Amino acid sequence: MTAEMTAPEWMHRQITSEQYDSWTEEQCAGIEIVDGMVVVSPSASKRRNRIARLLANALDEAGGEDWNADTNFDVRLQDVPLNNRRPDVVVYRADSIDESPTRPEHVLLLVEVVSPGSETTDRVVEPDQYATAGVPFYWRVEQAVARVPIVHTYVLDAASRSYEAGEVFGGVVKAAVPYPVEIDLSGL
Repeated sequence: MTAEMTAPEWMHRQITSEQYDSWTEEQCAGIEIVDGMVVVSPSASKRRNRIARLLANALDEAGGEDWNADTNFDVRLQDVPLNNRRPDVVVYRADSIDESPTRPEHVLLLVEVVSPGSETTDRVVEPDQYATAGVPFYWRVEQAVARVPIVHTYVLDAASRSYEAGEVFGGVVKAAVPYPVEIDLSGL
């Protein structure tokens, strides 16, 4: 006996920002919108979630009163076609906490933790979208079982709207930009 799954009709057509904004949090959970199309994201591993949480906690504490760092919410990169990404960690202006949607002008840093199946998206597609949208800093975290995560940092070149490679950290992150922060990932 086989079971057939039929995807909902809305997964086969472009979604506008107005339509997406009318959906409930439950409808938006676990998806991103890329060029107006719904992209379902698989559940993250415990390791990936832990890395993201450790980074968010340290970045939040180091950001002081001006910057918040959180996980699991949309960043609206553009309205037409709709591009909503859900980075693993978002550092955003504290005074924009109640603004929705969160837009690139609210964001200082986006962090993606690379997982099997997200390599091309996290290494190529998303950095290009984030740079085009004007997000000043991007970090990519490479992980491997039984190895310490490697954090690659990038800084936006505003003229070319592309990222230039910054420092690379293994184990302990001691970053000076976007603001001073120290994060120990060596115990993972």
